[in-house]
Amino acid sequence: RSHHPVAEMLDLPFLPFCVLLGGLGFVCVAFVSAWCQHWRGGFALDGSAQTFNWHPVLMVTGMVVLYGAAALVYRLPSTWSGPKLPWKVLHGALALAAFGLAVLGLAAVFRFHNDHGTPNMYSLHSWLGLATVLLFSCQVGAAPTPHAPAPRLPPPPLPSLQWLAGFSAFLLPWAPAWLRALYKPVHVFFGSTILMLSVASCVSGINEKLFFSLKNGTTEYKRLPAEAVFANTLGLLILLFGVLVLGALARPSWKRPDADSPDSCQVPAPLR
Repeated sequence: RSHHPVAEMLDLPFLPFCVLLGGLGFVCVAFVSAWCQHWRGGFALDGSAQTFNWHPVLMVTGMVVLYGAAALVYRLPSTWSGPKLPWKVLHGALALAAFGLAVLGLAAVFRFHNDHGTPNMYSLHSWLGLATVLLFSCQVGAAPTPHAPAPRLPPPPLPSLQWLAGFSAFLLPWAPAWLRALYKPVHVFFGSTILMLSVASCVSGINEKLFFSLKNGTTEYKRLPAEAVFANTLGLLILLFGVLVLGALARPSWKRPDADSPDSCQVPAPLR
């Protein structure tokens, strides 16, 4: 079968792409950490502005980088043969780790807002973040007490609905095949949607933080100080990471072939 020369040139193997994407994810985490450490005063757990700095670091690490890694587990060629169970466990563990970091990131921003009397959930960034969390988790909010003027920090959320549904349909060996076939497109669709919303939330959050921080700083945002250039670059790197993950998910040649064979069984075959 003949291929167009341009198509052959762009048909990169998955493993070099995976290494490139992993490096990009590391750069994203390094950039957001350096931004918060160098320009925003570092990290703390005392409810100060340094407590807030955990929010962007944990959200970028969890809901973008780890979540993107979880989405690409089944694109690894080594997952195309042999038992699926170890890779399902890895996929679920990465998604659960992303969820755990997101919970800690939410706790950091709510702690900072409540300690400083700042209203919660009023900006577009917070609405996008809430939509992302609602899709990825089942979160129960706490109603404010009569003497508390600000919303209290919500209790820890229940395990992710997306994670629990995927666990029930794909990891449990007694789940029927028709249920997996029915739920798989839904799982993939909402997984990609959550990643897109995570990227949008991070980019809008970076922009919002720059507006608030540089408004009272030595140099306004519109004059593009060094911090603005650095943080804007971080936003572009996060966007590039999300686009590359979604592109890899959409590439047919990198998808795990579906075959009803012993190589794609749920658990390893017994030795004879």
